[in-house]
Amino acid sequence: MWHKLYTPLHWDTHAPHWPDHTHSRFVQTRSYRWHVQVMGQGPVMLMLHGTGASAHTWAGMRAVLQTHYTLVCPDLPGHGFTTTLAQDDYSLPSMTSALCELLAHMACTPQVVVGHSAGAAVGMSLVMHRAPADTMALVGLNPAWLPLPGMAQWLFPVAAKLAALNPLSGWLTSKQASPRRVQQLLQSTGSNLNAQQRAPYDVLLQSAHHVQGVLRMMSQWDVHPLVPRFVQHVQQHPCRVLIQAGSADRTIPMHHAQQVQHALPHCSLQVLDGLGHLAHEENASLSAQQLLAWLSLQTDR
Repeated sequence: MWHKLYTPLHWDTHAPHWPDHTHSRFVQTRSYRWHVQVMGQGPVMLMLHGTGASAHTWAGMRAVLQTHYTLVCPDLPGHGFTTTLAQDDYSLPSMTSALCELLAHMACTPQVVVGHSAGAAVGMSLVMHRAPADTMALVGLNPAWLPLPGMAQWLFPVAAKLAALNPLSGWLTSKQASPRRVQQLLQSTGSNLNAQQRAPYDVLLQSAHHVQGVLRMMSQWDVHPLVPRFVQHVQQHPCRVLIQAGSADRTIPMHHAQQVQHALPHCSLQVLDGLGHLAHEENASLSAQQLLAWLSLQTDR
């Protein structure tokens, strides 16, 4: 009976105000009805948002990137307007498999995979899952590639699991998501977004369906083996990697980016001074231009 509390977001209601809504399409696979935004021209760049966000997070960067790449930006399972059809498994391996199914359905072969936060973990997993020649480059924006330090390493997953076990947790959390609370939550990441940038988060975090998807994803998440597996992978199948890290990020410590950079060959680090966890939204033009400059260097080599 609890499913009545978790009605998916209604696209027709929100579409007129949703960033880049004219580029939206819905793609049905075996397990999900995906919301995907596609635009631009050139090689395919797959863009994967982080936990709690949706494809809207790329709105500011797309104006710069779409003249060089065909951008494919899905809402991840349980997030935004992507709804489940046959399963409720939001673990990293399951999400990777579901994404591969989507790409195959769309006959889409990414040349570049860009991911923010947890989306970067999905991107790294995807690169290892697909044929090595499929992907030219992997880009992590404030990537969640390592477990959180200290108590957060075990406290946050346990808290998420407990919340996900309570069938009312997503509904109760969404009811507390006033615009003021959403603003406080975003600021706690070290980022300052304007009212227009915050508006989609107000919609998402007041959706019980979206919040429940976030909680279930967090409860099933495990990135402990991710980087060691990727280090082994690139020894056999070289892949150039870029990390963009906001110096004011309060969610992912800067030393995580530095640690991964040192562990991976052919890995570059760009520090975005004064920007937080949502650096690519705070200064989308800077993030996009630096990304393009790095990709241009890779192409010239």
